[in-house]
Amino acid sequence: MIDDSLRGPAQRGSGTRLTALIVACSLFMQGLDGTIIATALPAMSETLGASPADMSLALIAYLLSLTICIPASGWIADRFGACTVFRAAIVLFTLASMLCGRADSLAFLAAARALQGAGGAMMLPIGRLVLLRRAPRHEYVTAMAWLSTPAMLGPVIGPLLGGIITTYLDWRWIFYINLPIGLLGIALVTLFLHDDEPPIRTRLDFVGLLLCAGTVGCLTVALELNATRSGGHGFAAIMLASSALFAVAYFAHARTHRAPLLDLSLFEDTTFRVSMLAGIPFRLGAGAVPFLLPMMLQLGLGMSPLNSGIITGFSSAGALLMMPVLLVALRRFGFRLTLLVNGALCAVSLAATAAFRPSWPVALICTVLVAAGFFRSVQFTAFNTIAYADIPEGRNSAATSLQSTLQQLSLTLGVSAGAAALGASMAIGGHALPTLADFSAAFLFVGAVSLAACPLLLPLHRTAGAEFSGQTVVPAREV
Repeated sequence: MIDDSLRGPAQRGSGTRLTALIVACSLFMQGLDGTIIATALPAMSETLGASPADMSLALIAYLLSLTICIPASGWIADRFGACTVFRAAIVLFTLASMLCGRADSLAFLAAARALQGAGGAMMLPIGRLVLLRRAPRHEYVTAMAWLSTPAMLGPVIGPLLGGIITTYLDWRWIFYINLPIGLLGIALVTLFLHDDEPPIRTRLDFVGLLLCAGTVGCLTVALELNATRSGGHGFAAIMLASSALFAVAYFAHARTHRAPLLDLSLFEDTTFRVSMLAGIPFRLGAGAVPFLLPMMLQLGLGMSPLNSGIITGFSSAGALLMMPVLLVALRRFGFRLTLLVNGALCAVSLAATAAFRPSWPVALICTVLVAAGFFRSVQFTAFNTIAYADIPEGRNSAATSLQSTLQQLSLTLGVSAGAAALGASMAIGGHALPTLADFSAAFLFVGAVSLAACPLLLPLHRTAGAEFSGQTVVPAREV
C-alpha cells in the first residue's frame, strides 16, 4: 500500500467512501447487537433458567465494559496502530458473539457480553479515527455521512430483527447473525486498511484509567438501575455519588498529568467545547427514542411487537436521505446555522411523536418518524464532524476517545431520562401501567431537553468548520 503522505489530496481521498463503509460495517454490527437483545430477553431467561428481571445483568455487563474501555481507546490506537486494533476489536466482538450464542447460564452470558463490550469500545472511536486519518479534511463531512448512515440503521433494525428471530428461530441466532458480518469486516480491513503512522510509545495513564472506570462505571450502573427499575433508589444514589467523587478526582489528576487518559485540555478549543456541550442534551433526547417508541406503539397504540418493529424501522429511512441534503445545507449555511435550525426541528419532531394517537393513519405516523429520523441523522453527523474542525490531526486520537466517551454516556443517560419521565408521569397520574398520556408526557420532556442544545450552540462561530463544509464565507457582521 502506498503511504498516504506521498499522495496528493485527491489521491488520499479516493478511498474515503470505501474506508467509511468498511468502518460502518462494524458499527452496524455493534448498533444492531446493542438493541436486538432486548426483544429476546424473555425467551433467553426461560432457556437459561433465570428470572426476566435478572436478565438485566446481560445488559449491564455490556454497557459497563463498553463505557469503561472507551477512554483507553485513543492510547491503544496510538500504541499499536489504529487499523491493527480496529481489526482486533472486530475479531474480539465476533468471537464474543459466538460465545454469547453458546451460553448455558446467565453468568456465562454476562461474561461473554462483557467481552463484547470491550470489543465494541474499540470499534466506535478507533473506527472513526481510522476514517479521520485517511480522509482529507475537505472530505470529513462526506466521510462522516457515509459512516453514520449504515451505523444508524443497526439500532433501528435491531428490535424488528430481534422480534423475527425470537418468534421464528432460536434466540441464539441474534448473536450468530454477527458472525458473517464480523468475518466480512475482518476480511475487508485486512485487504484494504493498513497502518501508515508509526506507533507512539507513551505510558498508559493507569491512575486515570482507574478513575475514569470508576466515574463511567458507577454512572452507568446507576442509570441502568434507574432505567430498568431493577435496583433500589438508595443504591443508585450511592452509585451516582461515587461517580461524582471519581470524576472530581480525575479532574484533579488530569490537571497535573503530562498525558492524561482523557485530555480535558481539548475543551480549551471553542469549537470542540461547544460541540461536546451542545451534543449532550441532543444525544440525551435521541437516546430516549429507542426506549420509548417501541413501548408507546405497543402499550399506547395497541400494536403487535412485529408491527411496532416495522413502523419503528421507518425512522431509518430518514437517515438514508440525510447525506445529500446535509452536504448542500452545510455548503450554503455552514455548521452553526444548520445545527441551530435542525436542532429545533429535532425537538419539534419529538414533540410530534407525543401526539401519536390510535386514530392516526399509519402512513402519517410513518411520515413523522421518517422526518424525525432524518433530522436526528443530520444532527448526529454534523456534531460528529464539527468537533474536529480546529483539532490538529495529531490530536485526533485524544479527541475521538473523549468524544466517544461523552457520546456513549449521553445516549445512556437518554434511556434513564426517558424512563424517569415516564415513571414520573405514571406516578402523577396514579397509573400502575404506562398509558398513552404517560408516553406523550415523556416525549414532550425529552423534546424539551433536546431543545436545550440550541442556545448552547450560539457561541459557535458562524464560519466554524468552513474547511470541512466548503461553505462560502462572505464578510458579514457577527450575529
